[in-house]
Amino acid sequence: MAITLVDPRGLPEIGAYRQVAVATGSRLVFVAGQVSWDADGTTVSEGDLAAQVERCYLNVATALAAAGGSFADVAKLTVYVVDWAPEKLPLFLDGVSRAAAKLGGTPVPPGTLVGVAALDVPEHLVEVEATAVLD
Repeated sequence: MAITLVDPRGLPEIGAYRQVAVATGSRLVFVAGQVSWDADGTTVSEGDLAAQVERCYLNVATALAAAGGSFADVAKLTVYVVDWAPEKLPLFLDGVSRAAAKLGGTPVPPGTLVGVAALDVPEHLVEVEATAVLD
């Protein structure tokens, strides 16, 4: 693996992600923000944050696979959530958990969650982008 995930002493252990990713690979992969679209570009799971999070993560996994990688190669995730509030965290984590069950492991690279007013179309509640490092 080109990525080692670490929670350094002196920083809190969050659980949902690691604080640091150490990359030793030689190829960078930048995955554009993925929304809750199917292969035809149709929004799925309109109005369902957990289902949209799941779909976004699965779409990121599809993009990574096309580059020869997987979530194990992700060094950084950035997640944009429309009208974010702490009360949405259980739905967000449910979506991540559902994606993890399908992917065979929980994606826990360093991440940033950003609350935004809106995304590209009103039906999209979340967008996930990734940076990965491959050997």
